[in-house]
Amino acid sequence: MENGAVYSPTTEAAPGAGRGARSGLAAYFFLGRLPWYRRILKGLQLLLSLLAFICEEVVSECGLCGGLYFFEFVSCSAFLLSLLLLIVYCTAVYDRVDTGKVKSSDFYITLGTGCVFLLASIIFVSTHSGTSAEIAAIVFGFLGSSMFLLDFVVMLCEKLRESPLRKPENNARAEALTEPLNA
Repeated sequence: MENGAVYSPTTEAAPGAGRGARSGLAAYFFLGRLPWYRRILKGLQLLLSLLAFICEEVVSECGLCGGLYFFEFVSCSAFLLSLLLLIVYCTAVYDRVDTGKVKSSDFYITLGTGCVFLLASIIFVSTHSGTSAEIAAIVFGFLGSSMFLLDFVVMLCEKLRESPLRKPENNARAEALTEPLNA
């Protein structure tokens, strides 16, 4: 028998994604699209907004319930939006959509979520009854909103660093330097 005939039926040319060292769901997640400090910020946003929501759900009685209900809605929305953004960054969805739109969406969603989460925390501070669950929810709310706003500031600094503003006269002067003298 030839060597090729022995090995060809059992050798797989290209094993699928579900085989090897990274199998199952781990094969579809990639954390390298975000720098380490942004991964930490996104993880803290997710964790703190979830903790704020859980602590708020433990509250059994409220005097002025409007602040509690608004905080409940905002903390749950913050958790779901941060989870959505993390899923987009860590899966193949990121490769299928325009990366500029993902970054722009992340920029504005993070800003909006941080501001509204901070507002909801301030309103909840003014309407809470003083139970330990409410105080814990408020602390997690303020910490979560600060992580969203810190992430926004980091993205703003990255955006400003990537595209420095140039004056039009500098561009005209640069074009004049590259033109031939005898033209």
